[in-house]
Amino acid sequence: MSKEFTSLGLMSGTSGDGVDASIIQSDGVKEYQVIKDKYFEFDNEIYEKIHNIKEKIHRYKDLETYKKELIYLERKITIFHAKVIEELSTIKQIDIVGFHGQTIFHSPEEKISKQLGDGQLLSQLSKKNIVYNFRQNDIKNGGEGAPLTPIFHQLVATFLKLDLPVCILNIGGISNATIITKPINSYGLSSKDIGPGNCLIDTWVRKNSKQKFDQDGFLASKGKKNDIILEQGEELFSNRVNKKYLSYDVNDFDVSFARGLSLEDGAATLTDLTSKIISSSLNSILSKFDNKSLKLIVCGGGRKNKILMEKIKKDISQNLIIQSIDDYGINGDFIESQAFGYLAIRSFLQLPISFPETTGCKRSSTGGEIVKFK
Repeated sequence: MSKEFTSLGLMSGTSGDGVDASIIQSDGVKEYQVIKDKYFEFDNEIYEKIHNIKEKIHRYKDLETYKKELIYLERKITIFHAKVIEELSTIKQIDIVGFHGQTIFHSPEEKISKQLGDGQLLSQLSKKNIVYNFRQNDIKNGGEGAPLTPIFHQLVATFLKLDLPVCILNIGGISNATIITKPINSYGLSSKDIGPGNCLIDTWVRKNSKQKFDQDGFLASKGKKNDIILEQGEELFSNRVNKKYLSYDVNDFDVSFARGLSLEDGAATLTDLTSKIISSSLNSILSKFDNKSLKLIVCGGGRKNKILMEKIKKDISQNLIIQSIDDYGINGDFIESQAFGYLAIRSFLQLPISFPETTGCKRSSTGGEIVKFK
């Protein structure tokens, strides 16, 4: 029997509003048990600084220009994570921490993915073994550094005994899809980022109100889509310069084309645009499979946006079974934090976490820098 580790996965997503934390037990291969999921909200200073700095960084050289601000923010974020670890350590003895950090810049074109988070400092503060900087080894091996969660999606599908093939759609700031099939001379999975998930809607709401997101799609439900603006948004996405890549950053998309719309009409239009982008990509990806047996399992914060989900179901041309992962007893808010707990164990065991079929790397690659507490 393989040794099982207790791992704490910490994920600060593109919304930049806090940390999703999950304690799991796993052998890094096929065993998986969730012990605790909990969300920790950032204070206003960290939240504002994350979004302010992200608006300034659009290319690699900007990381040097704003180096002092980034160093200060990285320390604040790391200390916040240390407090999360301290609280959750009272629940279970933790062997490893998977520390994703806050993505501040991701560019497949420039071959860089920058997350704010000091693994060395976090190890000192928490007195734990830390795995961080998960994406760099994949990039060194020719990959794009994202998405990294597909191998965990496969574990979940196995754990739930789902009939294959199955598609897991994650709607976070960026949306991505993982196709899991029966392994034949490979791991039996493929994945890609689709495009915007919540990021267009979140950005619009944040810029035009005091709210951080459109809860349950309420604003969109009160608005009316603008067909001219919608068409313009579709054209901008269709003509994007980075369409050849498998991964995206939220900064790849902006909402300036929707200016002039009311808060509600803008939310409705951007929700419609997001649905059309997701549905169009899924229609292309899933057309290769027999839709009589294919299930689409949805996770991530976007699954709770009722208007977005209604539109996706309407826009998908295939007659698919669409379910929330919550229907299977797994909290869809914490898939990524659970994933990084799992990836930390695999990194510790030197097992691969990315694959040519998921990130475009030249060969299956392990990843994550390991800081062992002494």
